[in-house]
Amino acid sequence: MNLPKEWIEQPQHILIVDDEPLMRSSLRQLLEGAGRVVSECASGGEAIGILKSGEIDLVLLDINLPDISGLEVVEWIKMGKIPTSVIMVSANDCIDSAIRAMRGGAVEFVRKPTELEDIPYKVDNALHRRHLERSHFMIAARLEQSERLHRFLVEKAPDLIYTLDPNGCFTFTNERFQSLLGYSRDELKGRSYTSIVHEEDAHLATFAFVERRRDHRATTNLEIRLKCKVDPQRHLERQHVVAILSAIGIYETREKKRDLQSITYAGTYGVARDITERKIAEETISFQALHDQLTLLPNRTLFKDRLELAMAQARRSGKMAAVMFFDLDRFKRVNDTHGHAEGDELLKKVAQRLQRCLRATDTLARQGGDEFTLLLPDLVHPQDAAVIAEKIMEELKVPFPVAGQDFCAMASIGIAVFPGDGESADQLLKHADIAMYEVKGNGKNGYTFFTSDMNACYQERIGLENELRQAIRNSEFELHYQPQISVSGSRVVGLEALLRWRHPVHGLLNPTSFIDMAEESGFISEITDWVLAEVCSQLDRWRGTGLGDIRVSVNVSPKEFNQNNVVDRFSSHVARHNLPADVLEVEITENLPVDDVSGIIDKMRMLREKGIRISIDDFGTRYSSLNYLRRFPINTIKIDRSFVHDISEDKTSSPIIHAIIGIARGFGLNLVAEGVETSYQMRTLYQLGCDEMQGYFFSKPLPAAEIEKFLRESISRSSAGAVEGGLPYQNQRRCA
Repeated sequence: MNLPKEWIEQPQHILIVDDEPLMRSSLRQLLEGAGRVVSECASGGEAIGILKSGEIDLVLLDINLPDISGLEVVEWIKMGKIPTSVIMVSANDCIDSAIRAMRGGAVEFVRKPTELEDIPYKVDNALHRRHLERSHFMIAARLEQSERLHRFLVEKAPDLIYTLDPNGCFTFTNERFQSLLGYSRDELKGRSYTSIVHEEDAHLATFAFVERRRDHRATTNLEIRLKCKVDPQRHLERQHVVAILSAIGIYETREKKRDLQSITYAGTYGVARDITERKIAEETISFQALHDQLTLLPNRTLFKDRLELAMAQARRSGKMAAVMFFDLDRFKRVNDTHGHAEGDELLKKVAQRLQRCLRATDTLARQGGDEFTLLLPDLVHPQDAAVIAEKIMEELKVPFPVAGQDFCAMASIGIAVFPGDGESADQLLKHADIAMYEVKGNGKNGYTFFTSDMNACYQERIGLENELRQAIRNSEFELHYQPQISVSGSRVVGLEALLRWRHPVHGLLNPTSFIDMAEESGFISEITDWVLAEVCSQLDRWRGTGLGDIRVSVNVSPKEFNQNNVVDRFSSHVARHNLPADVLEVEITENLPVDDVSGIIDKMRMLREKGIRISIDDFGTRYSSLNYLRRFPINTIKIDRSFVHDISEDKTSSPIIHAIIGIARGFGLNLVAEGVETSYQMRTLYQLGCDEMQGYFFSKPLPAAEIEKFLRESISRSSAGAVEGGLPYQNQRRCA
């Protein structure tokens, strides 16, 4: 008989149990062959022992054994569910013995010696059946395991998996329905799919949930909202989830007469994935792109879009639309006195107040800083805008709480009306801005409509811009330097370069009077390049006269970091004079507005790699400080003068200063205190762990010639090692 190849390749274990040695030897000779292992024993007890200790595929068993009967061994095999086959080989002719053996589980009964020639054939058959039984068992086990795995994957899947009958009722739902939506399997079985679909999406679900197609036209990634079960015990935070649904039809094939087949629609199989968090993230990103992050009002982009829409509607309807440019007067005083955090809170409260004055169709937006714009569409008369402006002025009369005190806010409002004051959104905004500056020039706290006469003031501003352009060409700028002192070393370790404009009419101007205009008009990069060139040239001259290693810090406009060439521009000035890069330090304000955070960080990191130092000015005045230190490659932080000013003998030192000094130590940063004006402030800061300081106590900002004299005197004092009051620095004011 030809046995299966895979069966032959696996050894077959045969056990011969007979008390006659000659019979055992004869049977062995008959059965031995390739792929078989033949064992033998002479008693039933030995056979049971072998069957207990190892796997035997086939037992050739005699009935009459010296200890126990072969029939008892068969019964033991049956009772113990031993996985083996038995062929009885016996000289007993009793039919009862054969019947009892077959009932006990024997597969064959062979009489000896007459039927011994049939044994090889019957053994082959028995082993083949044994192999088939084993294969069937293994296939069944694999199928069961596969089914368990499939059931586990379906039940534990993160997606909603379901089947519907042809009527759209649930026949199966996995466990995710309960964990996500709150519905158990028993609750949904037999219910229509419409019971879990959001009412507003019912039209989308009509064909998607009960999809009949199963080709490329079948529903794929359809966005749909599913209702959560209302269950007080679950305390669900949301009433629905957003899911993307894919579904296909299920069909059954049935045999009909004459080899024909019938294909019948049996229902729908679908999978839905929860994308609620992704939708929230997308909506958040979309909201942030079009709204101010502080007040949550529309930003310039969204405001301009709505303004253009209002203008288009006004053209069709023949009505008007007005734009208000709103600026909060005296807001800078809040920032300077109480800090930017209180200023931010004030802006949010102002935004809330302004919204109370508006109609549902009006749009309030924040332009930036303390500037807001208002869009008033669908006006019949220009004076309708004046009504809103008066409501705003009246609303602002109620004081705002700022740092535990009442702050009376005032506003300057400029109004431009479409179509008379401009044909484009940009023109309307510009004219409203001009009108707002007209109010400011006339004492603030009021409103006015734009007129053509106001262009004269605008032209004056343009004239000042031209003067600034001329100042760049005529080199009307100059630098003053304020020393930064190491108290412990009794020496100057750095200078802060401060820009001045020697105006031919108005005299010496500090940057606050023209830097904003330079930024707005686009001159700031030219001014920065002039400052850097002058600083590096001066450093080169000082180093040539033996004034030693002095670093100079330069205040840089935030707009510089929007320039792609900022790194090359800054480093080129240092390289041109062959200076060590670390003698130049770039100061940024802590409220540096960064639209492209990663890009700004990359540029700063490249500056650091070239050796140029980075410092944060006015540190501690905004909530973003720690975020700056964590993300930006900083060398130095400067304690803001407002915190230093609070240090006096009748007050305890500010815990903020303690915190800033601790932060500097923790991050391994250099620390400089600004605005030191008294000996007590110097001593207190030094005792707290701040060694480097600047301020009028040491020296006011001085021109280059005078600061050079100061540097030489500082070197002399350091060499002499002068000490006063236990501190290494000689307490000597230089506020002349």
